[in-house]
Amino acid sequence: MFLTITSTAPSATDLGFLLHKHPGRVQSFAVSAGQAHVFYPEATDQRCTAALLLEVDPVALVRGRGTGGPDAFSLAQYVNDRPYAASSMLAVALGKVFRTAMAGRCDARPELPGQPLPLTVRVPALPCVGGPTVAHRLFAPLGWSVEAEPVPLDPAVPHWGASRYLDVRLTGRLRLAEALNHLYVLLPVLDNGKHYWVTTDEVDKLVRAGAGWLRGHPERDLIVRRYLAHQRTLVGTAVGRLAEVDDTEPQALDDAVPDGTADGSPPRTPNLAEQRRDAVLAALRAAGATRVADLGCGDGALLRALLTDPVFTEIVGVDVSARALDVAARRLRLDQLPERQLDRVRLVQSSLTYRDGRLAGFDAVVLMEVIEHVDPPRLGALERTVFGHARPGTVVVTTPNVEYNVRYPDLPAGRLRHRDHRFEWTRAEFRAWAAAVAAEYGYEVRHLPVGPDDPEVGPPTQLAVFTRRDSTGGTR
Repeated sequence: MFLTITSTAPSATDLGFLLHKHPGRVQSFAVSAGQAHVFYPEATDQRCTAALLLEVDPVALVRGRGTGGPDAFSLAQYVNDRPYAASSMLAVALGKVFRTAMAGRCDARPELPGQPLPLTVRVPALPCVGGPTVAHRLFAPLGWSVEAEPVPLDPAVPHWGASRYLDVRLTGRLRLAEALNHLYVLLPVLDNGKHYWVTTDEVDKLVRAGAGWLRGHPERDLIVRRYLAHQRTLVGTAVGRLAEVDDTEPQALDDAVPDGTADGSPPRTPNLAEQRRDAVLAALRAAGATRVADLGCGDGALLRALLTDPVFTEIVGVDVSARALDVAARRLRLDQLPERQLDRVRLVQSSLTYRDGRLAGFDAVVLMEVIEHVDPPRLGALERTVFGHARPGTVVVTTPNVEYNVRYPDLPAGRLRHRDHRFEWTRAEFRAWAAAVAAEYGYEVRHLPVGPDDPEVGPPTQLAVFTRRDSTGGTR
């Protein structure tokens, strides 16, 4: 098994600092499949290539494994492509040999890991279920230019056709840690096989290596299924974990741009987050709601405001992230609340794209700055969960108004307010979505501005209040 990583950045030999492997030495490491060797076929200031060679002993791999499995009593245990074709064993070697580089750390040159580099990755023998098309589908959305040429079964006999192996060359400008994590996850995905027992530990590895890119990948479900060997329980766990945005503090999932005006003046008091919270509270009180669920509650800012108002007799915070719920519990000081107050509030871990009986029966539910974090193809599942299954009397939704982004001087043109936003809608787009949802599920909808209502671009936040047509008020 063999792959190379080439940098053509100025001072290209800085690749050695990033990989923590000196370009002037050959280094060897014992790994579970055999011996991994790192060496540099070329190392100049203009071009530097690091190679990872994995020597696999297929006989040693089956020693001590017992007699079970599909290859038991078969020569397939001893005669196979494992020593030559990139697979999960090469990914394991990557994870061990370049662990620090994958974490994005370089103590000797701490400025290097954050710099995108012009990189070329070559994997000359990569088994790929689905052929070149799948290789393009997996790598291209990550910023790679992909060349994937099928390897012929026998160059001397062309009519035999192509093998299942590809000669893959990836070129792009990425951080080295990103490139290594892409390879770590996608090599076994392309092979569609793991050469070791897949357990819950693999979910942790996938979430860690996929941080920042896997959640929004258009082929996320395919990647998760293949990486976890199609084990349904593990796949479900991984999908939920990926939705947690583990590398982001819950409170940071709000707008990441400052609340100041276009001339750079300090934020007004109250700021936009406070105005949004107050607008939601006003809508809930106007609806007569007393039993409220905050879906995607994050760190509990709205929950704390609800808890201070005795009109709200039952308050439930819901989030897919256990970490966010821990933060909310601390913010609410649940361990210090009097029993009567504690009886009014509870926290629930749940995904908003799956039906959950615990979300049904409320007077009102709130989706405050939540929908823009959902991948557009999964919005339909959220709509069915909230409007179809939970079906509260009132639904309050807030989301950024993308038209207002031009009023933020520090936000580059075309950039969304937060890196985790999957989209941001114009006022017309939000109204069209709200009208379609209301018609589909039997609600009336009205729209309110939040923040300064600019005569040209509208307010920074748009708010919609959905009222179920057969609802008789806040209680049912």
